[in-house]
Amino acid sequence: MEAPGPDEADVILINTCGFINDAKEESIEHILLLLNRKKPCQKVLVFGCLAQRYMREMIEELPEVDGVFGVDSFKEIMDFLSLPDRNRDVSYRRLSYKEDGSSYAYLKIAEGCNRQCTFCIIPSIRGGLKSYAPERILEEAERLVREGVKEIILVAQDITSYGIDTGNYRLERLLRELASIEGDFWIRLLYLYPTMIDDALIETIAEVDKICKYLDIPIQHSEERILRLMGRPGSPELFRRLIKRLRQDIPGVVLRTTVIVGFPSESDEEFSRLLDFIKEMEFDRLGAFKYSPEEGTEACKIKEQIPEEKKQERFHEIMKAQAEISYRKNRDLLNRRFRILIDNVSEDLIAGRYYGQAPEIDGIVIIDNCMSGNIPFSGQSCSENKIKTGEFLDVRITDAYEYDLKAMLL
Repeated sequence: MEAPGPDEADVILINTCGFINDAKEESIEHILLLLNRKKPCQKVLVFGCLAQRYMREMIEELPEVDGVFGVDSFKEIMDFLSLPDRNRDVSYRRLSYKEDGSSYAYLKIAEGCNRQCTFCIIPSIRGGLKSYAPERILEEAERLVREGVKEIILVAQDITSYGIDTGNYRLERLLRELASIEGDFWIRLLYLYPTMIDDALIETIAEVDKICKYLDIPIQHSEERILRLMGRPGSPELFRRLIKRLRQDIPGVVLRTTVIVGFPSESDEEFSRLLDFIKEMEFDRLGAFKYSPEEGTEACKIKEQIPEEKKQERFHEIMKAQAEISYRKNRDLLNRRFRILIDNVSEDLIAGRYYGQAPEIDGIVIIDNCMSGNIPFSGQSCSENKIKTGEFLDVRITDAYEYDLKAMLL
């Protein structure tokens, strides 16, 4: 049984991330915080990527931790806790993650990655691609829909490679079968590898109404020399053709990407061309990361590391340019009507997202006629309007900012 909080728990499970330095530091801080609050009768178990990567160091330096486990260690944790046999089957682990009261859930369709990006440690931690069985994914999706989830977000290190390790059942077939589940819900795709987006996938996204016309396609860089150093295919021209086609073949598509600035040996000229490319392509959404040298990766061995100060300058230039692009794009939405999914309902605020906004990483739509200090749309307080999290509502966009939007209920 899940405890309401760590103070009431008999066992505290800490899932860790070891992908980038910030995530590693956050994991360590959280472990130390919970160890400081640990009661004599409690057990603290640490698992996941960071634990897998630094298992020996954790065992030696954190003796207060009762157990350290790697990734995919559900059965080992059950054995350690001597739980009944019926709980020991690894299939007992759910593929989805959802916070209490949330309108959306993340559904993992594969684990691991076959790519060899030189900046990424994930394949050495989680191994090669392992696609989950479609029947298991569909069963989990059906459960989520029954429980009231209105947005299912498909995630993996590379969802476009789904099924290549198991046979002919590929992502587009999975999407069509997910969409056939009865109910009113969205399907969102995250982390599409740019060179793996083919005709069948584009056609499926365009045709299936339940799939959000929102594609997260991390290009990481525009310049071929840097891409080759990163161990990634692609080129500016290839990306231009892909973006043009997606915008032509999927009406209303919203495109998101991520880029890495300050990759080892990135010259001023290469960064300048990356910045020009971003301004030319005008991605609807963009996230930038400063290169983080990860122990054990090939990129970490490159001698020409970029100073942190220059990385920071380049990061701010990218984000400044993207803020201007995002503001223009949002202004283009004024007076347009959208269906939004409500995520936040309080006495002072009701907010949701239209299909072009992913939760936790993009902006939101604020209901303008139901805010503190405004006259509510029905003459009642926001909390009295009976609007609930997970409800779809029709709105008209009334104002726009760099990332967020305001709207009136229709």
